[in-house]
Amino acid sequence: MSGIRLLNRLLLRVETILLVLFLSVMIVLAFAQVMMRNLFSTGFLWGDPLVRHMVLWAGFMGAAVATSEDRHISIDVITKFLPDRARHVAKVLTSLAGALISYFLGSAALTFLLDEKESGGMLIQGIPSWIGLVIIPAGYGLMAIHFLLVAVEQGHQAVRGDGTAEKKGT
Repeated sequence: MSGIRLLNRLLLRVETILLVLFLSVMIVLAFAQVMMRNLFSTGFLWGDPLVRHMVLWAGFMGAAVATSEDRHISIDVITKFLPDRARHVAKVLTSLAGALISYFLGSAALTFLLDEKESGGMLIQGIPSWIGLVIIPAGYGLMAIHFLLVAVEQGHQAVRGDGTAEKKGT
């Protein structure tokens, strides 16, 4: 079990670093664009498309971090009243459902990415647009991995029945 927690923490650390990097670059680049436009009536031609794509990257990194920390959208009204073992089983089932949904969305995103690659569009001069869209299937893949890791960990706790369920709001 410690290997699964270690993998989850490692992924979380890398995702958090990337998220901070993307957000920092976006802020600096957007600020530079505004200043250059207002002071010098110019700007980077590639600045706005890059910021738009970095918003997409930051969004998917944030979604992966939220999934890793179990802070994604969930409805847990019923699970609050379940005994520990049943709560773990419910978490396994919902995590597996999340992983399956993430897999199908990632597959659809991969098809979209391959179509975009085939179309030959450009993000900015010399950089194909599909490179900026790689994060969509990758982001869904990361979320599926996190869901699966949670399912395995919760399944282990359900089998052990050790009563280590995290009680939210207490």
